[in-house]
Amino acid sequence: MKEEYDFYNAERGRFYRPDAQLNIPVYLDQDIESWFAEKAKAKVVNLQSLINDLLRNDISLIQEVTGKN
Repeated sequence: MKEEYDFYNAERGRFYRPDAQLNIPVYLDQDIESWFAEKAKAKVVNLQSLINDLLRNDISLIQEVTGKN
């Protein structure tokens, strides 16, 4: 790393995109991923769809129990 950087010609916010969507990867433990992959294959759906549906159901149940959105 340099001792000092020259930002004289820098432009603030040049690469800022307020409408940019960040998709954060989620990593499952191998045994969990394998189990869900088998279930997804049996249901003929992709793994991502299966996990998203399960998480949506969990969120819905939590909201019902806690009364919070």
